Amino acid sequence: MNPKMLSAIDQLSNHELLLRVKSLAQGEREATAVLIALLAELEARRLYLAEGCSSLFTYCTQVLHLSEHAAYGRIEAARMVRRFPVVLGMLEDGSVNLTTMGLLASQLTAENHRELLDMARHKSKRQVEELLARLRPQPPVSASVRRLPTARLTAAPLGIATAPRSGPSSASATPDPRSPATTLSRLRPAVVTPLAPRRYKVQFTASAETVEKLRLAQDLLRHQIPDGDPAAIIDRALTALLNGLAKQKLATTDHPRGSRGRVSRSRHIPADVRRSVWLRDDGRCAFVSRTGRRCTEGGFLEFHHVAPYAAGGEPTADNIQLRCRAHNGYEAELYFGPRHTGLLREARASYHLNAGNRACGRAEEYPRQLGPDRVIDPCGNAIDVASQSQVI
Repeated sequence: MNPKMLSAIDQLSNHELLLRVKSLAQGEREATAVLIALLAELEARRLYLAEGCSSLFTYCTQVLHLSEHAAYGRIEAARMVRRFPVVLGMLEDGSVNLTTMGLLASQLTAENHRELLDMARHKSKRQVEELLARLRPQPPVSASVRRLPTARLTAAPLGIATAPRSGPSSASATPDPRSPATTLSRLRPAVVTPLAPRRYKVQFTASAETVEKLRLAQDLLRHQIPDGDPAAIIDRALTALLNGLAKQKLATTDHPRGSRGRVSRSRHIPADVRRSVWLRDDGRCAFVSRTGRRCTEGGFLEFHHVAPYAAGGEPTADNIQLRCRAHNGYEAELYFGPRHTGLLREARASYHLNAGNRACGRAEEYPRQLGPDRVIDPCGNAIDVASQSQVI
């Protein structure tokens, strides 16, 4: 890229930058649609042969210098376009993308293609996979526990399953953590694939200790789960975990005690407020953009003061909302400014240290640093020192 172009981009206003990005994204979709249409015709005329290539794939990778993945996806889309030309317009306007087309390629027919494409409009990869699972349900997979190979550089993912327990077995052996196979298995992502409505195949790599815990749970639950079904055991374990996390982070209880109208001048958010805010915001970030789009993030959530604590904001349900970490920090910068936010981090860290000393007299323990932007206060709460918001 020309350095002058970077300088010109740096001069764009926020509004101009957003418009420019949206315009280029639309232009990229249009260019991709045109390229796919041309590739479809190029393959039909077999022009790649005269260019010294034995296939369109070779032409795309060696002449057009596309990656193998990009070439495969575009060739698959080109062949789909020749069968169903309506796909080209949907690709151009962003209704479907190349990933969606790849998932649908084997399922489209002359009879169902319009209905199926309409159902997949603007859907994510996971949503399209779930759509196909509803239309073409797959049978449940059999449970199995296999030891990952340690002598080769490839490793198969571990499926949670039932296995007979008869003394030490190869499944409980601990592989060398420095071996290439173990390294690869750690890098291999977990697999969650929809098979049918409300049924999923789940695969992941577990340690020997985790497998031993599973087998102990199978033994202890034989009276309730005679076949030792790992899916039922994991469901019970996750239910217990979520109940514990709800009590720990959201102060859920069967006998809640209200705040009785008292609002203390403190950063601490009462338990009843945390419960009501979590339920009201549906357990996800409540930030809404100027265009009306709400953030979809459900992880790294924090309790956010709409009116900042530093400006007199109280920890009431009306003044507390859920925010993801990114939007919580973003709103702190909007209110205080980037430079002032940096100074706040230093000031709040010092404040928490002094508060910890006064409350507990243990300077060596409070505040406990969680990271550059987070500390543990004397009450055990994780606090974002820039926005003064309590981390969930």
